[in-house]
Amino acid sequence: MSSDMDRVVTWHNGERTLGPFSTEEMEGRQDRLRSHMAAEEIDACLFTSYQNICYFSGFMYCSFGRTYGLVVDADNATTISAGIDGGQPWRLTHGDNITYTDWRKDNFFFAVQGLTSGARRIGIEFDEVSLDLLQRLEAALPDVEFVDVGLATMWMRTIKSEEEITHIKLGARVADIGGAACAATIGVGVPEHEVALASTQAMVREIAQAFPYTELMDTWTWFQSGINTDGAHNPVTNKLIEAGDILSLNCFPMIFGYYTALERTLFAETVSDEHLRLWNINVEVHEAGLELIKPGARCNEIATTLNDIYRGYDLLHTRSFGYGHSFGVLSHYYGREAGVELREDIDTVLEPGMVVSMEPMIMIPEGQPGAGGYREHDILVIHRDGSVENITKFPYGPEHNVIAG
Repeated sequence: MSSDMDRVVTWHNGERTLGPFSTEEMEGRQDRLRSHMAAEEIDACLFTSYQNICYFSGFMYCSFGRTYGLVVDADNATTISAGIDGGQPWRLTHGDNITYTDWRKDNFFFAVQGLTSGARRIGIEFDEVSLDLLQRLEAALPDVEFVDVGLATMWMRTIKSEEEITHIKLGARVADIGGAACAATIGVGVPEHEVALASTQAMVREIAQAFPYTELMDTWTWFQSGINTDGAHNPVTNKLIEAGDILSLNCFPMIFGYYTALERTLFAETVSDEHLRLWNINVEVHEAGLELIKPGARCNEIATTLNDIYRGYDLLHTRSFGYGHSFGVLSHYYGREAGVELREDIDTVLEPGMVVSMEPMIMIPEGQPGAGGYREHDILVIHRDGSVENITKFPYGPEHNVIAG
């Protein structure tokens, strides 16, 4: 029996929840981590990021100002969650779970102490641990040497298993459904938020039908019109769509921590000659980029090749970010496999098992002919046999996406 003031408790409430991945898949992830730990003489790892806790345990936490963790040693994997979550973290964790209470200060660190007893070399994520968290860990574990495992685990996540690829392909299909709902709702006088709501609802319902059990968390749509298209991550507003507006469709299903995306340029009813010219140029770059994604290609070489196309049209200065990135356990508020981004400063060679996007964007400032942001976005899987599959099916370009309303 536990007392009414325990610092750490076990709330194994209910039955285990069916996640999207097999036991073999989850054990394989933890085994690869343990192989790295053995090679680097790391006694235990303490993960605190959304992406690594989800990737290695299956549990996606909701922080709300609290600290969460996953401790992996040679034999066990245990998530550390706050009492406010009840037994839900245990139901989703591939491994064990302990819950820390609010009754005393620093109960999270008390839990870490218990799970890492005897460890002298502990891996943490240098790219995620704040200065405050590091200082508190050092105070709780004064005899421990902390080493980085954030970079190594990022590279582990960049190579997707067949189960992950199947899961990501499902997400891409859901995004296409969101895109269709978005296009069907677009019309002059319709507010951006109504278009976004229709898209998000369609995606959530499709996700709910696709699994025996799933947590419906964080799926969203950014739909932008007119000047609001100038940034890729601009939020939805209540702006009304006007005739001739450039539009940006951005559908983002989230399924068990995995994000997929569909992004398209559209126009409301009509498109000016200069808008059409710029749109066609961006489609040209997009299609060239799709052909460049293959095993053996370097991220920076893809970027510089596509730069030459923009440069030929005197548009390189209007490009606003890199040409694509890795997909997997990431979201708009967590994660990033920064080693696989199609940018000039990344020399990573693309390999089988990687999943990357092609998403060129240019932005013409307000007041200039053709003003607005242009972006197309497809997701490509590099398969084990070296073939490349485009898993985005929603059409792009002027022949498809001038919406009559």
